[in-house]
Amino acid sequence: MTLTGWAADYAAELVSPLGDRWAHTQGVVRQAHLVAAILPPEEREVLIAAAYLHDLGYAPSLALTGLHALDGARHLRAIGHERLAGLVAYHSGAKGEAELRGLMAELGEFDDESTATSMALTYCDMTTSAAGEVVTFAERLADVEDRYGPEHLVAQSVRRARPEVERCIEVVQGRLREVAAS
Repeated sequence: MTLTGWAADYAAELVSPLGDRWAHTQGVVRQAHLVAAILPPEEREVLIAAAYLHDLGYAPSLALTGLHALDGARHLRAIGHERLAGLVAYHSGAKGEAELRGLMAELGEFDDESTATSMALTYCDMTTSAAGEVVTFAERLADVEDRYGPEHLVAQSVRRARPEVERCIEVVQGRLREVAAS
């Protein structure tokens, strides 16, 4: 079985019972399929697998710290997927939420690779609504604030991550334009 096939099955098992979280995940995967063209061929499957697994830490059986990126990463490490663990740990500005939750040392257990693949994952996540639709980052942030409330820790962390997320979006959109023009 391919890495992507395994990730799809595993995410379906753990995330599909979570309703909208599964719809969001499927939307992130659709974005990943489109964005994969900007990556070297050997990175495309990694991106799509990470897209399936990025919200794994919301699964009730894995949610231990309140920081889904950390909980998902720890689980992926425990089952032998170190690279995916690092991608999941740092997706979509998770550092900001880790700071607010006092979990920076724990997040630091993982490598923050800051690569085109990690930027693409953040792009896919932060341009996909809770319902799995393609949205702008401004729309995504507004949706987070609507669902959680503007003062909720999750909304605060997304606002804190805004410069990093916007940089990822700019880089990915620039590469998409380059690929389309070639």
